[in-house]
Amino acid sequence: MNISHQPPSAALVLQTLLTQGPLTRAELGRRTGLSSGAVTKVSAPLLDDGWITELGLSGERQPGRPATLVAVRPERARFIGVKVTADELIGMLVDLTAAPLATRRVPLRSRDVGTVVRTVARLVRTLASGAEGGAEGETRPAVHSIGVTVAGDVDGAGGIVRYSPFLDWRGVGLAALVEEATGIATAVENDVRALTVAEQWFGAGVGLSSFALVTVGAGVGCGMSVEGRVIAGAFGVSGELGHLPVGGTDRVCTCGNTGCVEAVASTQAIVEQVQEQTGNTDLSLAGAVRLARSGDAAARGVFTRAGRALGLAIASVANLIGPERVIISGEGVATYDLFTEEIRRAFAEQAFGAAARCELVLRPLPFEAWARGGAAIAAHRLFSPPSGRTTGAAGF
Repeated sequence: MNISHQPPSAALVLQTLLTQGPLTRAELGRRTGLSSGAVTKVSAPLLDDGWITELGLSGERQPGRPATLVAVRPERARFIGVKVTADELIGMLVDLTAAPLATRRVPLRSRDVGTVVRTVARLVRTLASGAEGGAEGETRPAVHSIGVTVAGDVDGAGGIVRYSPFLDWRGVGLAALVEEATGIATAVENDVRALTVAEQWFGAGVGLSSFALVTVGAGVGCGMSVEGRVIAGAFGVSGELGHLPVGGTDRVCTCGNTGCVEAVASTQAIVEQVQEQTGNTDLSLAGAVRLARSGDAAARGVFTRAGRALGLAIASVANLIGPERVIISGEGVATYDLFTEEIRRAFAEQAFGAAARCELVLRPLPFEAWARGGAAIAAHRLFSPPSGRTTGAAGF
C-alpha cells in the first residue's frame, strides 16, 4: 500500500501514532479530530499492510470492552538521510520512527556536483547494505527513500539547490541526480529546516504548538514550526536568520550585503574578526576561543558583539511568530559560554511584551542529528509528496 495514495486521514493517523503513540483508538480520534468510525476505517488498511500494529491492552476502558493500544511498526520502512557539508558527508540509516540503525561519515574530495553525487551514491549503498537480510533469514525492507540536506536556498518541492554559498552551487537539480545515481526516490531540503522537522517529531519541539530552531556555525540559520507546521515560505527561503540585518558592522556577508547577523556571528566571521583585532592572521577558531576565555579584551569583544547580534535576531523571531521555545544549536554552541550573557541581554531588551517569556534552550547536536533530519524529510514524503511550501506533522 502506498501511503501517499491514501486519503489524508490515513497519513494523519500514521503521523500522530508516529509522533505521539502508542495510543488507543479513542485517544487517536481525540488527537486527530477524526470520528471513531473514521479512525477504524483508515486504520484497517494500515494494519493489513503492516504499517501499524495492535499492542497489549491499555489501562483505559471503552464502553463494554478494554481499549487496545495501536502503534507504528518501526521495521515497516527504512530511510537514509545525508547531510552535505563543504568537506564531508554524514549519512544515517533509520527505521520508520527515525531510530538510528547505522551511521557513517565520508570525506568530500571535491565540491563538484558530479563528485558529490557519486559520493552520496556510494554512501547510500554502504548504508543500504544494512537494510538487507536479517537474523535467521529475516527479510528487512529495502530503503524506501533518501533525504539529502544542504545549507542554503533549497527548493524542496522541486528538488533543486538554488544557491548554496558553502558549496558554490547554483541551480543544481540534486534530487533528480541522486535518484538517478541510486535508483531510490530522493528528496532534497534545506539542512536547518530538515533538522527542525526532526526536532518537531522526536526532539525538543515535541508537543509544542510553535517553536524555532536557531543554528550557529559556518552559517546562522533558523527553522520555524508554527501551529505544527514547519514553514518554508512562498519561495522556500524562510528562516534565513543569518541574513537578517542587525547593523553595527560594515563587514560583508557571504550573501554580499553588510550588516547581516552571519557577517558578525558565524564561526568564520568570529575568527576573522579576532584575527583583525589581534593582528594574528594564523589564528584558528580554537585559538580565538582560548584567547577569549583567557580574558583577552579584544577577543572577548568579538564574542560579545556576536552574542548581541544573535540576541537581537532571536528576539525578532520571538516577536514575529511568538514561539513557546527557541532551541539554539549548531557547531558554534561549543563556544556558547562566551556570548550567552549578551544573547540573553539583547533578547530581553528587544523581545516585545509577552514574547520575552519565550524559553531559550541550548541543545548541542552532532551532525548525525542533521542527517537524521534528512531521513525525517524522506519519511515525510512517504506520507505526502511535496505539493506546497509548508511541511509538518499536522499536514505536509
